[in-house]
Amino acid sequence: MRIGEIAALVGVTTRAVRHYHHIGLLPEPTRRSNGYRSYTLRHAVLLARIRRLTELGLSLDEVRDVLADDAGRELAEVLRELDADLARQEQEIRRRREVLGDLLAGPLTPDAPLSPALSALLRAAPESTSRSAAKDREHLALLETVEGGEAVYDALFPLSEDPALLGLYERLDELEDAAPDDPRIAALAEDMAAAVPDELIAVIPAGPGRSNPGFGDALLADYPPAQAEVVRRVMTDLAARIERSGA
Repeated sequence: MRIGEIAALVGVTTRAVRHYHHIGLLPEPTRRSNGYRSYTLRHAVLLARIRRLTELGLSLDEVRDVLADDAGRELAEVLRELDADLARQEQEIRRRREVLGDLLAGPLTPDAPLSPALSALLRAAPESTSRSAAKDREHLALLETVEGGEAVYDALFPLSEDPALLGLYERLDELEDAAPDDPRIAALAEDMAAAVPDELIAVIPAGPGRSNPGFGDALLADYPPAQAEVVRRVMTDLAARIERSGA
């Protein structure tokens, strides 16, 4: 294979191939009598390995270390690993297509794209003009980046269908301009915490405030003082329930 052919086969540019040669990452192949490089299957496998490792976020120096460990391995073993890498990519592509399919199946909202699980949860929730409810939707979207988030969405279905939930949001809206010592805070926090089912407690990932203390601080900072105090009390109550459930 010539440089253009191996580059097209692996999905990189000829400039990248030459750069890998220049820094010693990809060995120079033998040259034909006409001066053209002649690449083999081993070169293609190695180049594909370099591409995959850089796509995973490794620096070129880190890639060099990995390739040094690969040097004594059989070609079949390296090919099997590349095949496994491709299988993982296929799985990720299928997951992305599922998200895209869910988006195309339903109304496109300003907060798209969302996972199929969260999209289904939001569709099941009753319509509301509550500012607190809208903010809750934004916070739920943050769970897209947390392992176990889909289990939380599933556990939230019964709560989203509870008609009393809208009343809780409305009471929280009423505290938007209230003082942090408003007498309504304690009762609302107690009612909101009580509305959270045990099934949700069982699947909450370790607790955002514990695994990432900055998350809890950022969440509270998103609310005015009285509402933040309600949310803080609810978070404290839920953390205690999580501790008890894990005891």
